[in-house]
Amino acid sequence: MNYKQTLEYLYNALPMYHRVGVAAYKANLDNTIAICDLLNNPQKQLLCIHIAGTNGKGSVSHMLASVLQASGYKTGLYTSPHLKDFRERIRINGKMISRKYVSEFVTKYQQDFKRIQPSFFEMTVGLAFQFFFDKRTDVAIIETGLGGRLDSTNIIRPVLSVITNIDWDHMNLFGNTLKKIATEKAGIIKHGVPVVIGESSKETDGVFIKKAKEEMSSIVFASNEFESEIVADDKATGKIDVKELQKTGALQIVNVRHKKRLAYKNLTLDLTGKYQLKNVVTVLQTIQLLSKDFNITEVQIRKGLSTVKKSTGLSGRWEVIDINPLIVADTGHNVAGIKAVMEMINSIEFEKLHFIIGLVNDKEPGKILSLLPLTAEYYFCKANIPRGLDEKILAEAALEFKLKGKTYESVKAALKAAKKNAKQKDLIFVGGSNFTVAEVI
Repeated sequence: MNYKQTLEYLYNALPMYHRVGVAAYKANLDNTIAICDLLNNPQKQLLCIHIAGTNGKGSVSHMLASVLQASGYKTGLYTSPHLKDFRERIRINGKMISRKYVSEFVTKYQQDFKRIQPSFFEMTVGLAFQFFFDKRTDVAIIETGLGGRLDSTNIIRPVLSVITNIDWDHMNLFGNTLKKIATEKAGIIKHGVPVVIGESSKETDGVFIKKAKEEMSSIVFASNEFESEIVADDKATGKIDVKELQKTGALQIVNVRHKKRLAYKNLTLDLTGKYQLKNVVTVLQTIQLLSKDFNITEVQIRKGLSTVKKSTGLSGRWEVIDINPLIVADTGHNVAGIKAVMEMINSIEFEKLHFIIGLVNDKEPGKILSLLPLTAEYYFCKANIPRGLDEKILAEAALEFKLKGKTYESVKAALKAAKKNAKQKDLIFVGGSNFTVAEVI
């Protein structure tokens, strides 16, 4: 098969969670084990770092990869979902897997896939492991897809496990309490493998401490060790001048303290968004543990964190698309993600907010909509995927929360209307799901 035929096969023949939802979710590791057995278990030859969490795991994965690359390590990076190109999921030193490699892999094992009947994600995990093995990576950052315990990536034995945080998401799969969700994420903790928990929480800390004790794994909570604050803002108003930061590469400058002592002064991040303050703390704690086996200097840490987008290709995190008017997109799509988005929106100056929103149909829209401001003008739309929530249904749900606006059959139509309506000092925000963002970046 050529690459186009390969993609058609992957999207049409293999069930894909991010397109069809729960029907593609497999609550066991059987298929992944079968695929990796077929490949002679390349994952057993990889030095891996495993990353899970409700929010932030993508940013943390990319930040960590960028620092390791800056330190001279050949770094594999497996993440999901992709926004524009399937190959975004599998990179080495920021370069996406080649179309040729994808096509040859799928063609070679297509008959085996008919027998095993894997999901899209299960096949992709096997592809990533084989690619990283073939290309002899020094280290591979492996991000979970959903949960942890039964996630397809959870057949690796990493040198370090990282869980960024726990919040409400995928309750239909993992349970309706934070403790249940934490239990699923804690499933990536392996016997004797150190674990970093990004954010401490009274409700879930015990789950991780208990699991780490059972597995005889050391555990550290990054937020109890490090703290960070933005220093590049307008001290008079407390507002961040996003347009000025964009002129210098959409940077934000932070100070980081370790046990109350200033450890990193004026640390430059090329990822904007206040929520990156939590992510950088998780990354720095992770690096501190990795430094026992990896040669990573402060110069390399600073270089890596200031060039994440360039080094790894990360996009969709408080991404500034234009500045006249200011247009920003962000992939935050659950309660915690939308809270972080609103915190960022409230930290910048604008005259009117134009909010382009599209959700997926297996989320509870009310939990998201209840967090949004009454004063914004809304543009309700549907991303071009089967899982997209109909824009009219979304608009009706929004009326219950007194959110008003018009409906649009596509994300692009909504953006076109917002651009037409917005004045130069307004803010246009695009979000609600990864797929909504994918259509505008």
